[in-house]
Amino acid sequence: MTALMALVGFTAGAHGAEGDGKAVFQKNCAACHQANGKGIPGAFPALAGNAFVQGPAKDPATVLLKGRGGMPDFSQSLTDGDIAAVLTYVRSSWGNSASALATEEVAALRSELSAAQVAAGPMSNKH
Repeated sequence: MTALMALVGFTAGAHGAEGDGKAVFQKNCAACHQANGKGIPGAFPALAGNAFVQGPAKDPATVLLKGRGGMPDFSQSLTDGDIAAVLTYVRSSWGNSASALATEEVAALRSELSAAQVAAGPMSNKH
């Protein structure tokens, strides 16, 4: 019975990480890139089947940390864990099949880019 409970807990934890990425996506990305990842032609690029998204993880992580074109900079509103989770979700959804991204990889990239840290004070926008 204990082994079964451990297995259930492990499985729930594995799905919880994916769920977090999906929740971060729904809250921060879906309005532009759409819940199905197909974007809005001429306005917001599709993430489904996107070679950039599925390429080196450092590239889309840099966009989230620094912004690009009309894409906002999420460095002050998403934690390293949030960014890792949302990119892992995007890189493995809608037919995409790229590798996961670890929180530590995002933290190292944030440091390398000198990207701002998440504002977590009482007046911040971080929920």
